[in-house]
Amino acid sequence: MSVKVMIPTPLRPHAEGKAAAEFPAKTVSEALGQLTAEYVELKRHLFTEEGKLRSFVNVYLNGEDIRYLSQENTPTKDGDTINIIPSIAGGGPTTAAVAGEKLSNEEILRYSRHLIMPEVGMEGQLKLKNAKVLLIGTGGLGAPLGLYLAAAGVGKLGLVDFDVVDFTNLQRQVTFGTSDVGKHKSEAARARLSNLNPDIEVTAFDTKLTSENALELFRDFDIVVDGTDNFPTRYLVNDACVLLGKPSVYGSIFRFEGQATIFGMPDGPCYRCLYPEPPPPGLVPSCAEGGVLGVLPGIVGSIQAMETIKLILGSGRNLKGRLLVFDALEMSFREFKLRKNPKCPMCGEHRTIHKLIDYYEFCGIRGEEAPAPDLHVPELTARELKARLDRGDDLFILDVREPHEYQICNLQGHLIPLGELPRRVHELDSSREIVAHCRSGKRSAEAIDFLRKAGFKKIHNLKGGILAWSDEVDGSVPKY
Repeated sequence: MSVKVMIPTPLRPHAEGKAAAEFPAKTVSEALGQLTAEYVELKRHLFTEEGKLRSFVNVYLNGEDIRYLSQENTPTKDGDTINIIPSIAGGGPTTAAVAGEKLSNEEILRYSRHLIMPEVGMEGQLKLKNAKVLLIGTGGLGAPLGLYLAAAGVGKLGLVDFDVVDFTNLQRQVTFGTSDVGKHKSEAARARLSNLNPDIEVTAFDTKLTSENALELFRDFDIVVDGTDNFPTRYLVNDACVLLGKPSVYGSIFRFEGQATIFGMPDGPCYRCLYPEPPPPGLVPSCAEGGVLGVLPGIVGSIQAMETIKLILGSGRNLKGRLLVFDALEMSFREFKLRKNPKCPMCGEHRTIHKLIDYYEFCGIRGEEAPAPDLHVPELTARELKARLDRGDDLFILDVREPHEYQICNLQGHLIPLGELPRRVHELDSSREIVAHCRSGKRSAEAIDFLRKAGFKKIHNLKGGILAWSDEVDGSVPKY
């Protein structure tokens, strides 16, 4: 009897890059046990030290959510499929048309392809015109969201973003052009969307979303669309929407995979039902660390835009209680049922969260640019390393990035990706002085911490990684 276990993209580096594995197993627990026995590094990602499934990991059997069932007693049969879904990231509220309101002749011409559809028509287009939608983020997901919602005639769009356009954004954030580099994203997006459709109202909120301003920002909008890229803001968006009784259209992306659903609907689950707690900092890589295919946010963001429009029109079957997972490499969509958790602290029968909290404290510091706060590893700056190399010091440069990153640029160091370091540590000579580096210093700090615990004494982390080397020593080294 064989059971297939599907391994999600973020966890594949810990499973020799494999997308699936098959095991003879009579229960879900037995299958997961064999998986983590074969790929030992997966165990800490999936289970706590007490052997319990981590709260930010969901397990589905043939598309059915079994989180609240006993995995030890959940039987499997030949041909079953187990999906592991970690966090990365019917019916609906409609916006009534104002009595007596009409579309101008110009608007009728602009939206003519909508108006000739009986599912939209004049009434539906007026609903879109009177809808108020707030976009959290104008980047990867926010770009297709803003463009399509503006083009569709959503009457009031709010754009929340405090970032500026960076050259690396242009690979996927199609709202912006090269001339926008250095500009505030919210203002650049507002200008683009207003030019696309001058008949709508676009308001830019050039501010960071916080527990102090979220409720006030959300209050005047019908629907909130989550286009964020970090866990603290995801939990903040979810909690604020639940407290205000507003739906949140959710999307997340990583490398070649994306997810979409709707949270906060009546009788539907919220984000905390799916992921009660965030993963520990550093366990789930960010897009800056893991990358993302430029087309992917266009696909997932377009799905979010479609779900938003359906909510406004009150038409079709929306994604409430359904998690849509897209794999671009396989060009496949999978759907998983989501259940409302009756014990959810945010939307359950006995709510224990009644106000917004400090979400950075709740989630912890994370991301490629955030150094691990508790490692305190010895460091060398890029200039200090350059001076020592120029003196002829015998230094061993350890590069803990991935092979494809090494091909972009390198310091001619010895490449051992961080995930492979425990089984390749024998390649290192503890008598030599070792300087480890990655892209920005976070992964190499983890490598130094591991080596320190393994007994290495002569070790240093390159502060700021190869990006700092490019900034401070050699500008010809490309930044990515």
